[in-house]
Amino acid sequence: MMLSGQTSMGCVLVILVFLLNIGSLIIYFVNLAEAEELKIYFPASILYVDTGFNAFFLLYFGLRFVATDDKLRFWLELNSLVDFFTIPPVFISYYLKRSCLGLRFLRALRLLELPRILQFLRITKNNYSIKLSKLFAVFISTWLTAAGFIHLVENNGDPWAQPANSQSLSYFKCMYLVMMTMSTVGYGDVVVQTALGRTFIIFFIIGGLVLFANFIPEVVEIVESHKSYKSSYEVVSGKNFIVVCGNITLESVTMFLRDFLLQDKGNVCTEILFLGESLPSLELEAVFKCYSAYTTFFYGSALNSEDLRRVGMESANACLILADVHAPQPYTEDTSNIMRVLSIKNHYPNTRVILQIIQSCNKVYLPNIPNWDWRTGDSIICFAELKLGFIAQSCLVPGLSALLTNLFIVKEDTEDKMLLEEKDYKVMTFQLSNDFADMTFIEVCRLCFVKLNLVLLGIELKFGSQGESAILINPSAQIKLHRNTVGFFIAHSLAEVKRAQFYCGACHSDIQDPEQIEKCQCKSRLHSKPFSGAQFCFLAFVSEKLKFCGEPQVADGEPAKSNSLEVLPPWSSVNGKTYCSHGFPQQGVEELMLKTAGEGFKKALGLCKGIMKNLKVACQQDFSLCFRGFDGQGENSRVILDSTGMFHKCDPVPLQEALLSCKDQAALNLQNHILVCVFGDANSSLIGLQDFVMPLRASNFLYCELKDIVFLGSLEYLRREWKFIQHFPKLWLFSGSALSCADLRAVNVQDCAACAILSSNTTASSNPSLVDTESILATLNIRSVQGKSSSAPLDAVFRARALGNQSQPCYKRIPITTELKSSTNAHFINQTSSSNSKIPQQDQLSTTGAPAGAIFSDSFLNSLLSMTYYNHHILALLQTLVTSRTGPALGEQLLEEGSRLRRSPDSMNHNASQVRCKLALLPLSRRLLTGDLEDSFGDVYCRALDLFGILCFGLYRLMEEPNPYKNSLNLMCYCFFRFVIARPASDLKMLSTDLLFCVVPFN
Repeated sequence: MMLSGQTSMGCVLVILVFLLNIGSLIIYFVNLAEAEELKIYFPASILYVDTGFNAFFLLYFGLRFVATDDKLRFWLELNSLVDFFTIPPVFISYYLKRSCLGLRFLRALRLLELPRILQFLRITKNNYSIKLSKLFAVFISTWLTAAGFIHLVENNGDPWAQPANSQSLSYFKCMYLVMMTMSTVGYGDVVVQTALGRTFIIFFIIGGLVLFANFIPEVVEIVESHKSYKSSYEVVSGKNFIVVCGNITLESVTMFLRDFLLQDKGNVCTEILFLGESLPSLELEAVFKCYSAYTTFFYGSALNSEDLRRVGMESANACLILADVHAPQPYTEDTSNIMRVLSIKNHYPNTRVILQIIQSCNKVYLPNIPNWDWRTGDSIICFAELKLGFIAQSCLVPGLSALLTNLFIVKEDTEDKMLLEEKDYKVMTFQLSNDFADMTFIEVCRLCFVKLNLVLLGIELKFGSQGESAILINPSAQIKLHRNTVGFFIAHSLAEVKRAQFYCGACHSDIQDPEQIEKCQCKSRLHSKPFSGAQFCFLAFVSEKLKFCGEPQVADGEPAKSNSLEVLPPWSSVNGKTYCSHGFPQQGVEELMLKTAGEGFKKALGLCKGIMKNLKVACQQDFSLCFRGFDGQGENSRVILDSTGMFHKCDPVPLQEALLSCKDQAALNLQNHILVCVFGDANSSLIGLQDFVMPLRASNFLYCELKDIVFLGSLEYLRREWKFIQHFPKLWLFSGSALSCADLRAVNVQDCAACAILSSNTTASSNPSLVDTESILATLNIRSVQGKSSSAPLDAVFRARALGNQSQPCYKRIPITTELKSSTNAHFINQTSSSNSKIPQQDQLSTTGAPAGAIFSDSFLNSLLSMTYYNHHILALLQTLVTSRTGPALGEQLLEEGSRLRRSPDSMNHNASQVRCKLALLPLSRRLLTGDLEDSFGDVYCRALDLFGILCFGLYRLMEEPNPYKNSLNLMCYCFFRFVIARPASDLKMLSTDLLFCVVPFN
């Protein structure tokens, strides 16, 4: 303990020995000066001092010998050899009372202990200084030792040489000779004459050349890089810059720069500062040099306040924290990044932070951090929550992940673009015109589509005194737009979206071409009522007064279109009287319409109040009927929601009750269920199956609409996950493997509605091509067991119609969504089926054809970081779509609430989150078609919106073309795949086999 410096006395002893060695080396140089007759005289007592030093070295040698475990190896250690050849000459000098040089120059080798001493003294703390001190110690000790040996042999000559071949060389000339030899310069003015000296030079020039050639460039590089990486960023007023920290590696930096440049379309006006906790590798340095115009690397940590000051964190537009998705310990990775957030917010509370984390359970720590505020743009990108949410929604809406990927992620211009898509449509946000204030969403949505050629997906509704907000997608008529409302659009460019802000009912009502809509300065826009017409005033007022009546109901029969406005609710007949779906009689509505048109807004307003008073009693009597669509599960006593009202829950189910076996009747009767194949073991990190289950148990589904979910995997792993999902209804476990065909048949894979394949974060192989082995083999295994289905689902019917031959067998293709850790492994799944397969040959999975969305990779989620920096509202919308929540703050509330349950109240006070819309994939019905031979997407869009309040935003089209790949019989096979069309053109002709991506109201 003492000799290794582990104690205070040990540190003192080690430092003292080093200092005494330096002193003894200095005395050697003094003796050299005297021997070379430089007329430098020192007191005779210096010999006694040197003898004392070496006596101490002898004592230290004995201590080292006692402490060592390997006595034989001790005699061959470098420090032992130095003592052998340096201590005896000193004692001989003391005995002869004269200086004896001998091999005392070997004492210079003790300079190799310098880096250790500097670390004991806390002088060298970082990697740069430690490495530099080691290089310096090796170089100096080698130089001095080699010069001492040359000085010894040249001044004494070869022992066997007669006459003597010695020459008088000073120690300085020997140092000069060694330096010239190492540098390969060799002027020839100083040369060795002895055989021993020349032999030494032969071997030394090889080692010295290597040492010198490596030492000088490395030292220069360390000094320059240290100066560069430890410098401070000079903040320039008006110049935008961001700080990126966390997982700074070659892969993460390359991917981030690629996505960031795509978001900025190559016109980079934001400088990127990377703050790394380790020095960049040569490959990473090459990347920084390639992008040196707008990237700079700084060596430091976000946990250090001084490093935060150096990168100008206070003035940064944002700080982006990268996470290592493949970290073996996700919890440690997440908490490390959360600590970085805490450090940044403590020192610079106004700095915006965008954070990547792996597991959603760790999000609960973020709201506890002081100054963390969603309203200022602080955002969390949770990989597990979004990834599993995407996969879960794809089980309900096949192809949805491909559609959302195309709408949310900016991609490079490639030849593989969606079929029939002339434009690259993306989700964008912009503030709506104040002319839309007090109008319902359906009214604004229809006007934007017809007049502005825009698809409006949702709005951001602000409420409360603290500025809280919620993302509402296709909200009901209860919700009215406020002034300065932000809308979410599907558009091709920002110029198109700006039309929604420039729109003025007074100036643009007669314009047919959307491109002619520009910002106007009319007085009506600044001072008039924010309505586009009297009819919209009437509809807005009626909707406002009927908030307690819920959503409008649609009669079973075909509703007749209003003669005055297409957006008016349909009429229905009750007891011989005609009412609108809001409960107003037809006569009263028509009278109000006439008053609105002829006598002005004020008189119409008074008349409307009178009608409301007369109808109030009737509306209250039929209240339960109005709310049949809200909680109409049929069995209110069974409906249990969580404390937020967002998800279905139940009492915790014991593991054994949810565990199925091959003999269970429940397993044999599984139909139209969702099969989830999970790969993990007792030591694997948790996937977080709760994030997969929650979107499938959202309260916007009726209880009878909830599909059974069967988890197939290792029981040891499923037992660890079960405690987080045991309070959700209709969940089952089956101990087995997706690699076993018997286990797949036991859970009726051939009759399931969809299948998802998930794997834990454990990396089984360092080879990227092998990390997804189990997922790939399971996907191929499930495909092999698919066959003829006894039931013909809706999609199978469309496939049969597409074939045009009713006699040809119809095969049910199981929608499979596979999670891949490495996106490059997709080609293993996308291969063409074998030619001898009994099932019709499948097409290659590509961007255009095939079952879009069948593969999901984390590379998509990595792209969200740059997108969130430019517009954090887009991330909030995406989270709302895939997680069935209405905002990030509600998600944190849900995590904090835990598993508390409450029954859904029987009262009528349902908030917007409980009656929110849901995503669906719907076929074309005759009610959506106008009856013409060629209905366009615009016709279907308007009719769906007017009649049912359904918002359509994409198509899932069946590929009817023959498969370009031929089988062994040289017969053309039809492919049964669909491709995605994001935001179809208004004039796109509809096909009877088309499926619509829709946002469907709750009722």
